[in-house]
Amino acid sequence: MRNPTSDTEAFRLNPLPALIFSSRWLQLPLYLGLIVAQAVYVVLFVKELWHLLHGAFSFKEQDVMLIVLGLIDVVMISNLLVMVIVGGYETFVSRLRLEGHPDQPEWLSHVNASVLKVKLAMAIIGISSIHLLKTFIEAGNMGALPSCASVAADIACSRVSETGIMWQTLIHLAFIASAIGIAYTDKLMNALAAQHPRDEH
Repeated sequence: MRNPTSDTEAFRLNPLPALIFSSRWLQLPLYLGLIVAQAVYVVLFVKELWHLLHGAFSFKEQDVMLIVLGLIDVVMISNLLVMVIVGGYETFVSRLRLEGHPDQPEWLSHVNASVLKVKLAMAIIGISSIHLLKTFIEAGNMGALPSCASVAADIACSRVSETGIMWQTLIHLAFIASAIGIAYTDKLMNALAAQHPRDEH
């Protein structure tokens, strides 16, 4: 069995490298801040859920669908926060030492900077897809209702426009292209590493 004290002594660093390496702990307040943001999203989720329950008998099907998509959007952003908090802390700050824990995320056992980038890119695409779907649902009101930019605040209106839909679609496609590029680059790097493994001796 390995002795943690002897391992620490074996890897004792000189003052300057120790200072530089210890600077990673400056990221700790950032991850704690993301935990606070996670709590804010929980409050937002409960607020939207109460709004849905309160108007369940008066909302139209489209209204219910938009609120449900909003709830899914909050959940997906919350999942993204968990990946950034847990995966980022594990990768860039310190080990969480969850080996053997029954609730250890499956992806955390093989997470690194490249895997984390790909997973984050896929999560962003999922969030963008929800927003795009909400826009497509609301697009049905473009011909029936005036634009919200040209009417008073208390008048029913459409919040989407043809230009907005076009740009949102192009941005979504850009997210997809970026994710494909990141995944392809990661695949090339893994293939290169397999062809030229590091000398362990």
